[in-house]
Amino acid sequence: MMLGPLILLLAQETPALPAPATPAKQVIENTGKPMRVPYTCTEQDIQSFGMTCTAIDPCPIFLQVAGIETVGARIFLTGNLHNGAATMYSMLLSSGDEGKTWSEPHERIRSAGLEQIRFIDFENGWISGQTLAAFPRDPFFLISTDGGKSWRQRPVFDEGKVGSIEQFWFQSRTQGSLVLDRTMAPETGGRYEIYETMTGGDTWMIREVSARPLRIKAPEAGNPDWRVRSEATTKSHRVERKQGQRWQTVAAFLVQAGECKPEDKPLVEPPEPQPAPEVKHPTAQPVKPPTMKKRPQ
Repeated sequence: MMLGPLILLLAQETPALPAPATPAKQVIENTGKPMRVPYTCTEQDIQSFGMTCTAIDPCPIFLQVAGIETVGARIFLTGNLHNGAATMYSMLLSSGDEGKTWSEPHERIRSAGLEQIRFIDFENGWISGQTLAAFPRDPFFLISTDGGKSWRQRPVFDEGKVGSIEQFWFQSRTQGSLVLDRTMAPETGGRYEIYETMTGGDTWMIREVSARPLRIKAPEAGNPDWRVRSEATTKSHRVERKQGQRWQTVAAFLVQAGECKPEDKPLVEPPEPQPAPEVKHPTAQPVKPPTMKKRPQ
């Protein structure tokens, strides 16, 4: 059993704008060439992420793969889609057939980036994340109880809060801890906080606050037999597994997922001018002078 940690960082700059539907049940086939994750840019994307794209100069959209983990025979990749200035959507990819096909077990989250994931067994796993606006805020978890086939989202706090999950660990399916880094915390307060859950991540209680970095005791994150590296020649992220002393490529994903540009609107030719309707005037009738009657002498 290959288990290890990974974390999910998520972002949302503006209040809950609906994310475009993740391509439903869409399967990405691995043909041996770098694959491209499906992405279709919308006018809402261009406006909400402040892109200045034109048909001549479109804005490239990139895939970032931040983490990799395996649970049994299943492979997980975490990451995000972003433009040159902002994180746009979270990305969670999964394969259950050694990288031959890939799908997305959770819908994309607007302004989100995914990083780490942890499973304590073949069924129970957690992915941590937070909104990525001007500052990381509103941390949350994606929780799975079926080996990563499906995930549900649970916030760490009922109300909005600045901070990101720096570290987390679950000792069992119910008991866990996390370290919150409150980068923009007031100078009078502690920047680092430790929280504990006894409900599997549904609710959290604060345990410690410090101005100095805090750590919780946890195994090292990641599986040393798997890695993701970027390759300049193919402009792709390569998923590799260690076989003896060599690394074997299992799959590859193109760095550029797509591009954004204004929608092409068909030119509508103005209607041809129509001649003005002819105005018919009634034929003028000669006016007879009035008859002058002679008065009797």
